[in-house]
Amino acid sequence: MRLNDGIVVTTTDYGGVLLDQRGGTYWQLNDSATVVAIAAAQGYDAGTAVDRLVAAFAVDRAQAEADVSELTQQLVDAKLATP
Repeated sequence: MRLNDGIVVTTTDYGGVLLDQRGGTYWQLNDSATVVAIAAAQGYDAGTAVDRLVAAFAVDRAQAEADVSELTQQLVDAKLATP
């Protein structure tokens, strides 16, 4: 997955925010979604995002894979990312 042009991610005290600079809308992200969005913004694949989730949180690999897949689909559906 990669974030589409005009979509930026930044961290906050409460997770992160995705900003759609094309229309000025934004989405608040929890900590784990922020890890995945940053990986996407940096051009990494889903496997790297899963690795980062497993390393950062007490989550098993299967759950991390499911979470990355679900978030990817949500971002693609919102036209914020490309799979």
